[in-house]
Amino acid sequence: MIMKDSFYSTIVDNQGTAILLLNKKCELEYMNPAAEAIFSVSSKRARGIKFSSMLVDDDSEFHERMHESIKRGQSWTEHECLLRLADDREITANCTINPVEFEGNEKALVEIIALDRQLKILKESHLLKEHQATRSMLRGMAHEIKNPLGGLRGAAQLLEAELDSNELTEYTGIIIKEADRLHKLVDRMLGPNMVPNKMPHNIHEVLHHVYSLVSAEDDKSINFRIDYDPSIPMISFDRDLLVQAILNITRNAIRAVEKKDAEIIFKTRVLRRHTINGKAHKLVACLSVIDNGPGIPEDIAAKIFFPMVSGQTDGTGLGLAISQMLINQHDGLIEFESVAGKTEFRVMLPI
Repeated sequence: MIMKDSFYSTIVDNQGTAILLLNKKCELEYMNPAAEAIFSVSSKRARGIKFSSMLVDDDSEFHERMHESIKRGQSWTEHECLLRLADDREITANCTINPVEFEGNEKALVEIIALDRQLKILKESHLLKEHQATRSMLRGMAHEIKNPLGGLRGAAQLLEAELDSNELTEYTGIIIKEADRLHKLVDRMLGPNMVPNKMPHNIHEVLHHVYSLVSAEDDKSINFRIDYDPSIPMISFDRDLLVQAILNITRNAIRAVEKKDAEIIFKTRVLRRHTINGKAHKLVACLSVIDNGPGIPEDIAAKIFFPMVSGQTDGTGLGLAISQMLINQHDGLIEFESVAGKTEFRVMLPI
């Protein structure tokens, strides 16, 4: 079925609500881009298939109520219903079914408002605001630290030039060395202060390069697997900065996994109609680094992207903070989900 009126078609296609049109047999005749994003299938490919095939069997009550609504020609709404999708995903949504007549035939208009995505957008917005506030605080703190450090180092150098005793110059050497270390630490907390040099690149080449780097460092015999979407086109980004961001995440994953049965997966997918920092994008590339480690401790999960926060005893807590900043410079975002046995960090870049 083709929607004839381009004006109304444009309105429906740009709705944030997922809209599906079914015939009396509950076969799909149309779905808008928001529905395509939820069910991870195009309208053209889904046309003619049973709507029930897009949900797992234990949603039988939902199917029965939908069939009854279509059969009786009655509207039906259910709030916060759990939909189990065929690709093992679950979403919480408000669902409405309205009987309609279209081109002389009885149809059913299904509206699905995914609540998970709204909550995620709010979470992403809060995360970015916190990250920006932290960055501003760090810049102010860095200025206050660097100035006295420079004076301290200069005074130690002048004092060292006046001393004749090697024993005493050893102390001034320690002062100079520690001042330099603190200066470098502050610079690392701020991350690279540069405008990304964006050029078209293949994200899979970046992931392969990161794999080559960590493989040379790996002493755990980790099983690396790839799960790529070959349809992802070339994307404009700064290759060096993206390599650094992915490398930081992957090194964290390597430190997190146990030696026995350790596994890390590099996965790529395309997300449709995805919102990042309040801006809607038609297509977003999602690069995932997944490990089967014990998961991120609950006490640090909410602040994992803050500087100096680390789940490792020997970690500096700067890797994820710097990675988030580098991806933010590309108008992207890093988010994560973590449970025992599976932690997934997702780097999202607009296409």
